[in-house]
Amino acid sequence: RYSDKRDLREKMYREYMSVGNKGDEFDNKDIIKKIVNIRLEIAQLMGFKNYAEYALEHTMAKNSANVYKLLNQLLEAYKPIAINEYNAVEGFALGTEKENITVMPWDWSYYSEKLRDIRFKVNDEMTRPYFELSNVKKGVFGLATQLYGITFKENKKIPVYHPEVDAYEVYDADGKFLAILYTDFFPRDGKQSGAWMNNIKAQYKDKDGKDSRPQIVIVMNFTRPTDTKPSLLSFDEVNTLLHEFGHSLHGMLAQGTYSSLSGTSVYRDFVELPSQIMENWLTEKEFLDQIAVHYQTGEKIPQEMIQSLVNASNFNAGYLCCRQLSFGLLDMAWHTLEQPFDGDVAAFEKKAWAPTVIMPEVPEALMGTSFGHIFSGGYAAGYYGYKWAEVLDADAFSVFKSKGIFNKEVAKSFRDNILSKGGTEDPAVLYKRFRGQEPTIAALLIRNGIKK
Repeated sequence: RYSDKRDLREKMYREYMSVGNKGDEFDNKDIIKKIVNIRLEIAQLMGFKNYAEYALEHTMAKNSANVYKLLNQLLEAYKPIAINEYNAVEGFALGTEKENITVMPWDWSYYSEKLRDIRFKVNDEMTRPYFELSNVKKGVFGLATQLYGITFKENKKIPVYHPEVDAYEVYDADGKFLAILYTDFFPRDGKQSGAWMNNIKAQYKDKDGKDSRPQIVIVMNFTRPTDTKPSLLSFDEVNTLLHEFGHSLHGMLAQGTYSSLSGTSVYRDFVELPSQIMENWLTEKEFLDQIAVHYQTGEKIPQEMIQSLVNASNFNAGYLCCRQLSFGLLDMAWHTLEQPFDGDVAAFEKKAWAPTVIMPEVPEALMGTSFGHIFSGGYAAGYYGYKWAEVLDADAFSVFKSKGIFNKEVAKSFRDNILSKGGTEDPAVLYKRFRGQEPTIAALLIRNGIKK
């Protein structure tokens, strides 16, 4: 993304795209064949024609036909945009270098980043002073109060697993105890990187019907405060906090009988809806005015900076969508095989994702041999779930947009039909009960600036 040395960018790309594909003891091509063939055998033993049908039976999508319907709808909408984006980046590269240049995969991020900076003139260091952690946390908690009436009361008497962890009692609008929420925000030795939400204890009801409320933790790795400066977050970090907080709401507002069906224990292609929908508030001025305040001057984040953030977030949305669709199509191609595979892995891959290709391909590049998500990470016949959840969250948030982003009636419906139900009902039924109709891609197209 940042190196001016084109030969180094090319070398890095070629190495990255040949992991597990060097014909040595670590080559994964034969392992791919074994995995997909064993999965096919398992599926057929269970009475299904292929692994995708077996894996999708207990999902919101239900079958491969519905997955392909979504992927193809998105491809039709986004590929023309992606082609235009590629042409724009290549035109920018030609103008920058003053010579003929074909933008290759190792050039894409480099020139895209430069063009993005020129077009939108906004970056993390400009926005960071407006996102002071304690104020952001107060605003995120406040959003839950505005939507669902719940409140957060810190309790320092609750035992925690590290001195930097804070514990909160969470109460409903009527004063009823809902949950314990732990927040763990800073990196330290021995702590995993990244961000996540976990149940320490899921909600359930005991044999006498007593409601045992959940204990939830959200974990981040934000920059620590110093003697002279508080913890200041990037726009993406605030987005991540809202995302994981959405998962925590799914856990805290659970009203089930069994812990195995409580909170986030739902179908994989449904679990990201409660988290991803929360990200939508971050580009809404009404909410940003509550949390984005300059830590030194008290000034609210300027409206033009908000608009730049929105525009920048949609930069190259077509290309990014096609990239995700390429992975989804590759995943589905491997897992809709109905006969054992013993062919050319590279040729199979290129044919599978050919409809999504935007820029010149590198013949020896191979994704599958390092595609841990579908071969070792639990996403077999499930990679589509990323785009599925994106469609759902945009579609669901469109209801808030039409009736008011803090509308309590819409929030109550979302809580009653989505957040409290866990896995107790088919998510397709729950979603339709909230939305009043099947989800469509229209709201996502509008959010990404593809449609007006």
